[in-house]
Amino acid sequence: MFDRFQYKWVVATAFVLALFIDILDVTIVNVSLFNISSEFDTSIGNTTWIVLGYSLSLAIWIPISGWLGDRFGTKNTFIFALVMFLLASLLCSQAQSINQLIGYRVLQGVGGGMLTPTGVTLLFRAFPPEERAKASGVLTIPTVLAPASGPLIGGWLTDNVGWRWIFGVNIPVGLIALFIAVFGLKDERNEERRPFDFPGFLLAAIGFPAVVFFLERGSEDGWLSGRIIAAGVISIVALVGLYLWSVRTPSPMLDVKLLKEPLFRATNSISFVSTMAFLGVVFILPQFLQRVAGFTAFQSGLATFPQALGVILMSRFAAKWYPTFGPRRMLTYSYIGLSVATLPFLFISVDTSPWLIRAIMFGRGLFLAFTFIPLQAASYARISPADTGRASAIFSTQRQLGAATGVALLSTILLSTVPEEFGPGVVVPALQGGFTSAFRWAFFGAVLLTFIAGLLSLKIQDADAAVTMRPKG
Repeated sequence: MFDRFQYKWVVATAFVLALFIDILDVTIVNVSLFNISSEFDTSIGNTTWIVLGYSLSLAIWIPISGWLGDRFGTKNTFIFALVMFLLASLLCSQAQSINQLIGYRVLQGVGGGMLTPTGVTLLFRAFPPEERAKASGVLTIPTVLAPASGPLIGGWLTDNVGWRWIFGVNIPVGLIALFIAVFGLKDERNEERRPFDFPGFLLAAIGFPAVVFFLERGSEDGWLSGRIIAAGVISIVALVGLYLWSVRTPSPMLDVKLLKEPLFRATNSISFVSTMAFLGVVFILPQFLQRVAGFTAFQSGLATFPQALGVILMSRFAAKWYPTFGPRRMLTYSYIGLSVATLPFLFISVDTSPWLIRAIMFGRGLFLAFTFIPLQAASYARISPADTGRASAIFSTQRQLGAATGVALLSTILLSTVPEEFGPGVVVPALQGGFTSAFRWAFFGAVLLTFIAGLLSLKIQDADAAVTMRPKG
């Protein structure tokens, strides 16, 4: 059916559609949290776990996709993950309580977690090494547009047809991707049968949620409370145990030995920190606009969407200039520029013009455009085709863990500096000044994280990424 199309573009189309709704669900709920908390009469601290539960589930299930792809084939794994994601989306739209919704979001992350690395493996196998920058450019579409347009789509749906439709929108897009996957993808599998790493999976399933729980609940429960101390200890023991086990076992769920390669280690550390800042801002800004400044969900989405426009405008230049400037300079200058572009949020107030907020987000998008392509292309430059699946699992896992950690960290900064605990109602005018100050501190955390990502980019050596750059001549 798809024989007249180049196979690499069939793979790219199916993956872009699936990845779009997968990433979209990281941010589409942000502008709906206020409405969800009002309907279920719960606080912002509880509704935060609608975001965290999904991101953590992604981080836990992403590594398993490598084993499943080798065991059952990448096509079959991709199709199963997509079906699981769509079924869970339907359940989310029918949730009758905050706990049900959080549980269904975790289930949604099971499918979403397997989609990304399996799709990346399919994509990078379909594109030859010299076209990795082009393949990374394909990934830029959902990676940038999904989190940026999520608040806009979610805001419109929430205001006009209700927040439940933010999950229903996944169904038609996902069905198109499923059709292409079933009839267009080739079945690929690794003949080498690796045993399932149950200890590694168990340690990750314990350690990842524990560290995020520690960060997110510490300011509310008290850093010296019994369960916070317990969460901190459990997270350290589990994560250290995961690392030690993964180094020693012959077939680990997360092959951390790949991090011995300097370029892959550097790009993963940069991606982790920058994702914390990027998705932290996308989470925090709608909370300020709706809870403090009185924006509707759609108005909030309109204020954040210009970031995507800035990325779209400059992405073609990023792909064009990457071979000339290389990943080191592009990433360093872009992240430092992005931190400067975010600084105006430190002076935000309830009287700030929506157009100024849009201008700030547009400026952020201009710099963001120069981070995605070099980061994706350089990450796999020194990874062999045989290790691509395992490398993709590590890269995707740290991104989702970075997303959850960023939301948890900036929420902690926010909740530790507000005059009173967030509730489901609107902030009263007398408290607006205190809440504004708290949000400024959260934005300062994002600025600092972005600047750190720029400093980490100095560790990259362009020569290591030479295979992804066109030869001069």
